[in-house]
Amino acid sequence: MSAVSAVRPASVPSSWMATPPASRSGSTPEEAPVLTLRDVSDEVRLPRGFDGIIGNSPPLRNTLKQAELVARTDSTVLIHGETGAGKEVIADAIHNLSARHHHSIIKVNCAAIPAGLLESELFGHERGAFTGAVNPRVGRFQLADKGTLFLDEIGDLPPELQPKLLRILQDQEFERLGSSRTVKADVRLIAATHCDLAQMVDEGRFRSDLYYRLNVFPITAPALRERGEDVVLLARHFAEKYARRMGKRIDDFPPEVRRALVNYDWPGNVRELQNVIERAVIMSQDGALRPQIPESQRGVRRSSGSSRTLEEVERRHILDVLGETNWVIGGRHGAAALLGLNRTTLTFRMRKLGIFRPNTMSTL
Repeated sequence: MSAVSAVRPASVPSSWMATPPASRSGSTPEEAPVLTLRDVSDEVRLPRGFDGIIGNSPPLRNTLKQAELVARTDSTVLIHGETGAGKEVIADAIHNLSARHHHSIIKVNCAAIPAGLLESELFGHERGAFTGAVNPRVGRFQLADKGTLFLDEIGDLPPELQPKLLRILQDQEFERLGSSRTVKADVRLIAATHCDLAQMVDEGRFRSDLYYRLNVFPITAPALRERGEDVVLLARHFAEKYARRMGKRIDDFPPEVRRALVNYDWPGNVRELQNVIERAVIMSQDGALRPQIPESQRGVRRSSGSSRTLEEVERRHILDVLGETNWVIGGRHGAAALLGLNRTTLTFRMRKLGIFRPNTMSTL
């Protein structure tokens, strides 16, 4: 199951109350709620159609605005983002807001299926097409006809399958393994990756023509460390979820815990936060939530002893590296590689920090 960046109705009440599990007879025990997190004043109101997403930060809202715009079309979408940032959730939202929402969204993780089986998984096969193919199989593209196909980790698509994917994007047709009959499929494709596909193209590891076919409408799923107080909202949601599941009561969400959650860098993004909160609920014995945040990463995003803010330091550092590379962002010797970032992550940070190429204000 992929990282869930949010699973909460569109508005968050001023008091978090979870109903305790029902008794075996179906009645509710007369006792205090399993979870009561008071002192919550946050109101999260997201656009219609994003009821499953928690958050109120500008980066998240910008991403959802783009998703809402492209959902009205059949254009191919390429979602960039770090592992665990919620790319699949954004894909679900695009499908649910589209005219195809009455049909299925079919999902394939290209990294999770052996290369030798992926072609059959995507396009299907006829009986006898290869050893072990005792029955014909309908592929995911055919199953997604009139709906949406979500290809996660598209950067792991084997080179030999890239021309086939390019063809179906261009012509909406393909052949099953072991068959010469052409199958038509009306499919809207959404792809996602944590890789820098542009750099992979430069290195000859990904077809340039396929990259440009996929990159019609790129969207970035913001990393959790870029979403500020959304971390607290998500933590509350996960605390409520696991407290209810375990039949526990969590009354206290101390301010120092909130600060620690926001200050932590969250390299594993929402998936890591979910695990941390689940462990905290398991460990809680007195109704207080005290998540154990790794010491090595604590406070890496903020430095109260510095005379400059972290954003100012980051902006200066990025500008210095861009100067060294003559404003070349991608490629083996570009600024992104020197900074240890994906190209898309760097361009996102540049936009957020107001960094533009000298003498121009064009979009990065």
